[in-house]
Amino acid sequence: MRSTTVRRAALTTAVVLALTGTAACTNSSASSGRSAKGTAHAGVVAALRTAETSTDRAGSARVRSTTTLGSELSMTADGALCWGEGTTGTVTITYTSGTTADLMRRLGTTSMEARYLPDAYYARMGEKFAEQAGGRHWIRYGYDDLADLGGSSGADLENQMRTTTPNQSVKLLLASGDLRRVGEEKVRGVDTTHYTGTVKASDLASGELRRQLSQAGVVSESVDIWVSGHDLLVKKVERGSTSSGAYTQTAYFSDYGVRVSTARPPANDTQDLRQLLKKQGPASGA
Repeated sequence: MRSTTVRRAALTTAVVLALTGTAACTNSSASSGRSAKGTAHAGVVAALRTAETSTDRAGSARVRSTTTLGSELSMTADGALCWGEGTTGTVTITYTSGTTADLMRRLGTTSMEARYLPDAYYARMGEKFAEQAGGRHWIRYGYDDLADLGGSSGADLENQMRTTTPNQSVKLLLASGDLRRVGEEKVRGVDTTHYTGTVKASDLASGELRRQLSQAGVVSESVDIWVSGHDLLVKKVERGSTSSGAYTQTAYFSDYGVRVSTARPPANDTQDLRQLLKKQGPASGA
């Protein structure tokens, strides 16, 4: 159980990354407000800046997404998130295939509830895991602990979890060197405008963002977004390749302004990540 628990912690962190997009997509410094090569039409840039602001101001939304990452991960996520003073919300993550799903089945579940609070996020594990963790079902991932334990990559994760909002995908697209308007399309019955572009790490002005992409093995990423007539993000699709394989994430956003209430799991049913790693000791094997 020792190495399995350590691996489980690492994989759950990866799930959060997949849920919120790549590190690039959730960093507030992703865009300088214009395309990296200055080739986008001024009207397109202005429209996306308005969408970025409107989506951010909405404050909350329901989110449904599908993510694949090579052979490691295939999952869906469904829930509601609120942003502003940190990210809060509850999302149900279902593992559908890949090595992560296999591991979750060995831990007694293929679905996991994740709760996001301003200082930490919580993952509810399966019964088999709880049996070997003192009967506790929840793991607490404190953002400060992630930064301390994970070095620079942990600090990146801490930062992105504190600043996650749907409008970060708009910011990323604004950094594209070939930003363009595709046309008008319907998305789940909503009239939208489709925009697309490719973000190359070498074109980005932000050194921090270039470093994040480099650490993930990402050379370039394609980004497509669909914006409603109310200047709100309705859909996003991001595609690229990392050292773990090709990835695709499709997310739908709806019910902007929805009320989001998230309760902290009971302390007596929660195990802190730092304490869990200390109890388990160094990983020994796969």
